Amino acid sequence: MTVARPFKIPRSVLVVIHTPALDVLLIERADRPGFWQSVTGSLDALDEPPAAAASREAEEETGLGPAQGGVLTDWQHQLDYEIFPQWRHRYAPGVTSNTEHWFGLELPAPCVPVLAPREHVAYAWLPWQEAAERCFSPSNAEAIRTLPLRFAR
Repeated sequence: MTVARPFKIPRSVLVVIHTPALDVLLIERADRPGFWQSVTGSLDALDEPPAAAASREAEEETGLGPAQGGVLTDWQHQLDYEIFPQWRHRYAPGVTSNTEHWFGLELPAPCVPVLAPREHVAYAWLPWQEAAERCFSPSNAEAIRTLPLRFAR
């Protein structure tokens, strides 16, 4: 018997994993070769706090988080964007936009992530400028470009 998956909630998190030197971890999507991104994911429940979703998604997708010495920061920024047509089937009929909440996860130094193989197939630690250029998502690139302003040392 097949159990129907519920539709995704159109509220999500973006987690930019970075070091104090502003090197950024990008991961390549398994379902879209060449599509590089930061950690992303939808809330699992309407009442799930975005910070909890950010921590959960970082752990699920990379094995990284506060338990590995990371510091999760809510960037107090959200934006609405149009869901790419190829991914709209994951949402309820008629849902075309998503609200994304931005977070940073600062790690002491680059490390080897443990990727979720169904979601991501490769990773790269890159200087923030190069990471922003490699992202396929304009909002992800924009978030990375704010790093120097957020973490000027």
